[in-house]
Amino acid sequence: MSDTPDRTPPTRPAGWNAGTATANRAIRYSSSGEFSWNSDPTATALQLWAHLANAHSAIHANATEDLAGRGLSVAEFGLLEILQQKGPLPLGEVQRSLSVSSGGVTFLVDRLEEKGLVERRSSQQDRRSKHAALTDKGEELMAEVLPAHAERIRESMSGLTLPEQRSAIGALRALAREAAARSGTAT
Repeated sequence: MSDTPDRTPPTRPAGWNAGTATANRAIRYSSSGEFSWNSDPTATALQLWAHLANAHSAIHANATEDLAGRGLSVAEFGLLEILQQKGPLPLGEVQRSLSVSSGGVTFLVDRLEEKGLVERRSSQQDRRSKHAALTDKGEELMAEVLPAHAERIRESMSGLTLPEQRSAIGALRALAREAAARSGTAT
């Protein structure tokens, strides 16, 4: 066995090799695998991207675990939450709210119908149009699950103080607007 330490480079972010020559020259990793701070804006942007992805993954894992323990997926909960907030909605509007395909909405509504939490209703104005609506059982479940789930999310965010969370909201909102404007998508 050699006394030479393992010099395997740390795992690089996705798309690393597609970075600019500036990024390749300016970004350095410490022995712990973290980016080192420097004044290069590309290096800083890549570091921010990596930390946003890690934070999202950890918080999403907490949310997924919490909801799975209650017999729901994140997508199912999202649909239930939208219906609780807005009332019965046409399936097309549910699709836009959840940013899923029409087949995805059909699948989710079918699963929640099987659980007795959602029902399809014909529109009063257009009988060809179907609306998704919470059942009484769905309303009861959301009254129980939503407060507990919100508490789990609050706990997941507790690594930041309340003022830090408010500051992060503003910064991330601005980041989302700018990124959306550059890609031509809506936020």
